[in-house]
Amino acid sequence: MPVKPSALQPERHTDGEGKLHPRNRHQGRYDFHQLISAEPSLAEFIQKSISGDDRIDFANPDAVKALNRALLRQHYGITAWDIPPDHLCPPIPGRADYLHYLADLLASSNGGKIPKGGAIQVMDIGVGANCIYPLIGCKEYQWQFVGTDVSTVSLGNAQTILDANPEAKSAIQLRLQTSKNTIFKGVVAEDEWFDLTMCNPPFHGSAKEAAEGTQRKWSNLGKDSAKHNSSLNFGGQDTELWCPGGEAAFIQRMIKESKEIATRSFWFTTLVSKSANLPGLQASLKQAGVYDSKTISMSQGQKQSRFLAWTFLNPTQQGAWRKLRWSKA
Repeated sequence: MPVKPSALQPERHTDGEGKLHPRNRHQGRYDFHQLISAEPSLAEFIQKSISGDDRIDFANPDAVKALNRALLRQHYGITAWDIPPDHLCPPIPGRADYLHYLADLLASSNGGKIPKGGAIQVMDIGVGANCIYPLIGCKEYQWQFVGTDVSTVSLGNAQTILDANPEAKSAIQLRLQTSKNTIFKGVVAEDEWFDLTMCNPPFHGSAKEAAEGTQRKWSNLGKDSAKHNSSLNFGGQDTELWCPGGEAAFIQRMIKESKEIATRSFWFTTLVSKSANLPGLQASLKQAGVYDSKTISMSQGQKQSRFLAWTFLNPTQQGAWRKLRWSKA
C-alpha cells in the first residue's frame, strides 16, 4: 500500500508520471459510488477530507479488505473474497500491473500479439491466501494458473475463494510446496510446461527486520505502532514477509533452480523490490547461462517497482514453442 504522511488516503491517483499500465482497469480516481454499488459494506469506511473528497483509511484492514472486495467484484466478477487475519492484503492496482506487463513480455516474443486463452499456463510462486494474481490473470487474459505455497492455511483460504467463484476455480490449481528450501522442485510435474512463472518474493531477511519495517510504516503514517495491532494492513505471515537472506537470496535460489528446468518455462520472472539487488541477480543470471534477461520497470503513483525476467530458450527453441503452444492461443 502507498505510504503517505496521513493514513487518510485518497482514491487512486495516477496522473502525470507514474501512470499505471495502459490496460490497467484502475486508472485515475476510484469511483466510490460504483464501488459501493458493487460492495455495499464499503460505504461504512468512506470518509470526507477537508476538501470534500471521498477517502478511506488505508491503515484500517477492514476498510482495505472492503475496497478489495469491491474492486474484485466490479472489475473482475469475483463475487466472494476474503483473507484470514494477519495475512497480507494486496493493493489490487499494483498487482494487476505486474500481470499486464507480463502479457507485454509474452507479446514481445510473439510478434507483438499477446497469447491469450487456456493454452497459456502460468505458475504463481507464493500464491498466498489472497490468490490475487491468478484471479486477475484468468479474467484479463483467460490464462490457466498453478498457484504454489508452503502454507496450508494460505492454500486453504485460496481454495475457499475458488470454491465460491466457479469460473475462476476451473482455471486455477493450487499446490502445496512441502519444502521451504525449494521453489520449483516438487511442484512442477514431469510433463508440464509453463509460458510464464511469476513471484512476489519475501522481502525481509529476518522476522526482526520485518517487524522494524512495519514500525516504519506506522511512523510514516503518523501513528504510534504501540497503540495498534502491529499486523493490521501491514501484516503478513512469516513466509510472506521474510526468509533467510531476504529477497536476494530467495531470487538467487530461484535462478539456480530455474536452470534445472530450463526448457520447461518460456519466461521466468520475479518482482524485485530493492533495486540494489539487481547487479548481484544479473550476475547470477549470467552465471546460470540464460539466453536473455530483461529488467522491466513499473510505476504506481509515487511507487517505483520492477520485475526481472529471463529465458534459457534460444531463437530456434522459442520458434518451436510459439508454434506448438501459442498458435492455439
